[in-house]
Amino acid sequence: MNSSTQLAKHFKDVFFGGNWTTVNLKESLEGVTWEQATTKVESFNTIAVLTYHIGYFVSAVLKVLEGEPLNAKDKYSFDHPPIQSQEDWEGMVNGILSDAESMSNLIGQLPDSKLSENFTDGKYGSYYRNLFGIVEHTHYHLGQISLIKKLV
Repeated sequence: MNSSTQLAKHFKDVFFGGNWTTVNLKESLEGVTWEQATTKVESFNTIAVLTYHIGYFVSAVLKVLEGEPLNAKDKYSFDHPPIQSQEDWEGMVNGILSDAESMSNLIGQLPDSKLSENFTDGKYGSYYRNLFGIVEHTHYHLGQISLIKKLV
């Protein structure tokens, strides 16, 4: 298995299962209502905010893999659209999972040589750094989601 295929599997596993930690975003969000997702616990971000935040970066990088320019700003990464119903919540989650599936497929198609190239601009580091960084970032916020879910 080449490096891109391994990275694609690692990426997919954090969203859909099969990783070493046995925790993934899809299963963690199953059964979460929109009211639970938007419930504020102390000073923590809500489940909805963290879920959107994860998806924000997936969407931005997916667009780059599809040939578009990088168009994302950290300051907007927590600004999710209003969630006022179960339909709103499920639509957001399903969109993120759909993007993650697409991104996993595109990562697996990258030639290994692409992983060492600069990701859009040298200041962001390599493709590998950014793609693996999203896996780490997702695991980090997935831990927060798991804890907040227990508190709500």
